[in-house]
Amino acid sequence: MPRQVFQLRVSLNGVRPPVWRRVLVPGGYTLDRLHRVVQHAMGWRDCHLHSFEIDGVQYGAPDPDDGLAVRDELDTRLDTVVGKGGRFHYTYDFGDWWEHELVVEDMLIADPDGWYPACLDGERACPPENVGGPAGYRLLLDALADPAHPEHDAMRDWLGGTFDPSAFDAGRTGTLLRRFC
Repeated sequence: MPRQVFQLRVSLNGVRPPVWRRVLVPGGYTLDRLHRVVQHAMGWRDCHLHSFEIDGVQYGAPDPDDGLAVRDELDTRLDTVVGKGGRFHYTYDFGDWWEHELVVEDMLIADPDGWYPACLDGERACPPENVGGPAGYRLLLDALADPAHPEHDAMRDWLGGTFDPSAFDAGRTGTLLRRFC
């Protein structure tokens, strides 16, 4: 049977203008591998906890010390929990609470010469880690856009370099996916 590939749209909730990615992922990937795809596609650094919610069921890395009931993402393949048109959620960083909506836009037959996962498209840079969630990101964008903003200099110093919120390079993202996922 030919290998199946899922075309997913990953959208970061609560930010404007929208930040999103369109990726191709093998259907046989476990959710822990999908987690790595989302991390690299969005530009996160995998510094915080995460979970998936699919049809009301939580998936993640079980921790016997925290007592939360999550199904082990290592044991759950993408193609066993969602199908074409399916929607599910991924939350990253339980402090900043970055919620992502994932939509299965299509299910395709893998190109035997293709590389997966792959990034097809996307828009805008992902917010920096530890910026304070959607509200903190809004403050960052406002401060960076206005040199007279009282937080302008502090935010630039905090970033420690340049940050272009409109930047996104699908080719670079695809290279990261092939290299690390």
